[in-house]
Amino acid sequence: MKAVLQYRASPGFQDRIAATAPDWLDVLVIDEADKETFAAEMADTDVLLHVLETVTADVIDAAPALRLIQKIGVGVNTIDLDGAAQNGVAVCNMPGTNSRAVAEMTLTLMLAALRRVPYFDSRMRGGKGWTANLNSFDGLGEIAGRTVGLVGYGDVARLLAPVLMAMGAHILYTATSEKGDAEADWRELPHLLREADIVSLHLPLTPATKHMIDGAAIKSMKPGAVLVNTARGGLLDETALIQALKSGHLRAAGLDVVSLEPASAGNPLFDLHNVVVMPHIAWITPETLDRSLGVAFENCRRLRDGEDLLHRVV
Repeated sequence: MKAVLQYRASPGFQDRIAATAPDWLDVLVIDEADKETFAAEMADTDVLLHVLETVTADVIDAAPALRLIQKIGVGVNTIDLDGAAQNGVAVCNMPGTNSRAVAEMTLTLMLAALRRVPYFDSRMRGGKGWTANLNSFDGLGEIAGRTVGLVGYGDVARLLAPVLMAMGAHILYTATSEKGDAEADWRELPHLLREADIVSLHLPLTPATKHMIDGAAIKSMKPGAVLVNTARGGLLDETALIQALKSGHLRAAGLDVVSLEPASAGNPLFDLHNVVVMPHIAWITPETLDRSLGVAFENCRRLRDGEDLLHRVV
């Protein structure tokens, strides 16, 4: 059986694949930029191990032997699900494997935004660490005593909520329905946005959630609030976010995702000192990769043996 991983995998990731792949599975790692090799190898591959590069209907049509698209992660918005279904190709994801890593990055971004890490870091590196504008100190803050609103209450939010509570925050959440075991107080989204000092997004990107946090939603947030997004860039109206950050309506933003990825240097978010940005790597830790490969290789075995697949989406 043959599998293709389309990803710019680190040496450590490639070593993990080599060490853990079963001997009956041939795994080829192809850099996302190498379109020619990818197209050639997909002609006879059984499994596509998918990370972020879009899997279009054309990609699926050009892979007649393809039987499984295994998402390394959770979100499947970058896969043409209709195209997969029409070609009889299963699509699976792996909920929970990266939740702890994403929860930790979310907390990192909250803290970095509240403490204005980009601003002070750049000044320190330039030899100006002790000459910052005095007004900048008035914009600092702690998590303790603040209200944090979690938009979505899946695995990441469930891990994050008790940590934030232990730090002294009051936690609100909203989701498609109330959760009886939630360690947080339920609010409808409009009420959460008005009450929260920090709003953190934990939703999949779907037609229903695209630009859920639009200009009107951002305007309804508390003056001086912080917005954090480790989910998908498309959940936010980026233009409205930039305006709110420039005007001071929002204190800061912490973003692991943006609307257009990979992001170019021209993104106006990157010019703002009250924005912390990361290149969609909240999920990437060696621990996450170990868990992910375990699920991926188990599904390859199930595919080989004709068994039901784990976490099947299509």
